Amino acid sequence: MFNAVLRGLAAASLAVLPLTVSAPAHAAETLPLAEAVAGLSVGTESRDGYDRDAFRHWNTGANPSDGCNTRAEVLIAEAVEPPTVGSSCRLTGGSWWSYYDQVWVTSASGLDIDHMVPLAESWDSGASAWTAQRREAYANDQGAPASLVAVTARSNRSKSDQDPAQWLPPAAEVHCRYVAEWVATKLRWSLAADEAEGTALREVAAGCPDQTVTYEPAA
Repeated sequence: MFNAVLRGLAAASLAVLPLTVSAPAHAAETLPLAEAVAGLSVGTESRDGYDRDAFRHWNTGANPSDGCNTRAEVLIAEAVEPPTVGSSCRLTGGSWWSYYDQVWVTSASGLDIDHMVPLAESWDSGASAWTAQRREAYANDQGAPASLVAVTARSNRSKSDQDPAQWLPPAAEVHCRYVAEWVATKLRWSLAADEAEGTALREVAAGCPDQTVTYEPAA
């Protein structure tokens, strides 16, 4: 009798188990580009107090045991032809496609890792209020493919810390993708846009009716 009662209680527990499993806290969302732009908060940006050293990078990366820092891990992940990874994570060979300027690169030393939304721009639009730990997470974010991008040093330095009101990639055919990735990054990290930036984003989005934005809020 006692064993039968225990079996009954166990069965009842299993029956209610699916009801106690919660949905993921940070589900990815996909929106048309114009709708995603409209979802950005609008604010006045300020660079007061900005210091690049407030964003620790590059740290030990997503896999601290692999001996590679974030920069190297991004290069390995984005390579079209994988490089050889030597001691101390020295990369040789490999090839990369720099989509900003539509250029093939065959040496890791010829690439920069661009923060899609530059560190200074993130500071202006919300990161100034973050903890040091959150700024480090942002500066090394490999949780979304758009956050860090391997591109030619030339194109990255041309962009510098400018937003899309001031700079877009030299290859006009990638403007829809670039703006979508910019917006995805801002939504992921709950960063605001100023009025000039918002106007520029809406203008590009108007010419990209088929472009979508997929983002997942950062933890």
